[in-house]
Amino acid sequence: MNRPIRRIGLVLGVLLVALLVNITIIQVVLANDYRDRPGNQRVLLEEYNRERGPILVGANPVARSKETGDTLRYLRVYSNGPLYAPVTGFYSLVYGSTGLERTENRILTGRSDLLVVDRIDQLFAGEQPKGGAVSTTIDARAQKAAFDGLQGKRGSVVAIEPSTGRILASVQSPSFDPNKLSSHDPAEIRAYYASLEADPDKPLLNRPIVSLNPPGSTFKLVTAAAALASGRFTPDSVIPGPRTYQLPDSTHKIRNWNGQSCGPGDLVTLRQALAISCNTAFAWLGNELGDDALRAQAELMGFDTSFEIPLRAATSRYPEDPDAPQTAMTAIGQFDVRATSLQMAMVASAIANNGVLMNPYLVQEVRGPDLAILQTTAPSEFETAMTPLYASQLTDMMVNVVENGTGSNARIPGVRVAGKTGTAQTGNDNPAVAWFVAFAPATSPQVAVAVTVEDAGAPEVSGNQLAAPIAKAVIEPISNRSLSENSASNWLPSR
Repeated sequence: MNRPIRRIGLVLGVLLVALLVNITIIQVVLANDYRDRPGNQRVLLEEYNRERGPILVGANPVARSKETGDTLRYLRVYSNGPLYAPVTGFYSLVYGSTGLERTENRILTGRSDLLVVDRIDQLFAGEQPKGGAVSTTIDARAQKAAFDGLQGKRGSVVAIEPSTGRILASVQSPSFDPNKLSSHDPAEIRAYYASLEADPDKPLLNRPIVSLNPPGSTFKLVTAAAALASGRFTPDSVIPGPRTYQLPDSTHKIRNWNGQSCGPGDLVTLRQALAISCNTAFAWLGNELGDDALRAQAELMGFDTSFEIPLRAATSRYPEDPDAPQTAMTAIGQFDVRATSLQMAMVASAIANNGVLMNPYLVQEVRGPDLAILQTTAPSEFETAMTPLYASQLTDMMVNVVENGTGSNARIPGVRVAGKTGTAQTGNDNPAVAWFVAFAPATSPQVAVAVTVEDAGAPEVSGNQLAAPIAKAVIEPISNRSLSENSASNWLPSR
């Protein structure tokens, strides 16, 4: 055999080995990944002939499979589809799946290793394979209150149980109806999906965890926390609060929303500055603390960290290397700081939970086809964001915001609510984004909530006008009741 033939043989041998390695990787290592991809039509068609498990809110299935008697044996149906769409996502013959339908697909299809015993039992019993159930952390009361409050607005709401990180509400407006995407009519599915994609308000966007907006004055909670943590300031510290504040190394001036000074002699306490949302005081404070201190505090509260709940949330971000004027703007929630509703609910939650921020989560339990509990999510700490003393001081300052400051529309008779208003300018034609973050009851918090109303087009007090009433509606039904009664394990019927 001459040398050219040997070379060709060697090349072919290498190619053969590479092909075999690639086939092995695809069939063994990546098999589950390829199977679970949303666009895998073969798997979808197979799954339509088995009963997909339900997604539960309390004892109620908000997503379930209904037998049709057709070639595709089961149809996915959603109770109050637009209400729970940010949680369930959709399960579509044409477009695959999103939300919990996607992240929990192996449970819902029955293919998870947690369900191996159930699959064996079904095999010996001669039964069709069934999927497991996913119990969410959602509180139906909070979810409905948030949904009703957002009607006619573009925005989102997230509510969290501070002591655990359980997500009690995740709501967006506008929303969409997953029932129209789960149809067995491909033409109908494509037409509806096209209308959603063409909608300028982007109803398919999971706003509570993906939409990033400047947090405006709600970020002053982070700045205030950094000030207390520095040891240089207390709630009663007197700081400058003039009508305007000249940014360092800049010709630009920051003004207060009402165009007035924040106190006699242009001085104001830190407590009062938060209560009336004094821009000039917090801009000055941001420069006094410096970028490093603000960044460190923001990161302790979840900024610049990616969270999976198990849905992947967008990373809320603190600006990279801001200069002095940019740091001042950041301190009042402007410049390049961006946050999701989830992130700002986490800020409120950390303060409410004596300074400890818990990792947020949306799945409480994984259950078998017979609803037996197979796995429970245990609460876990993300970070200690501040000491209990500073959390207590900041709580009192936030209560003062509601009782004596800009957050009056969040007042609830008999319940002390801790809150903070905010309105951010985005630079668009309709620039305002209205915010309200809060928790209650202040002394034993059961719920922390963040409300975002996008493109509000209102003055600074619009956080109080537009967002605070929604937060109040979410807080009211659960602030005086134990949330433990809402757990799926208590609500689900006995087997």
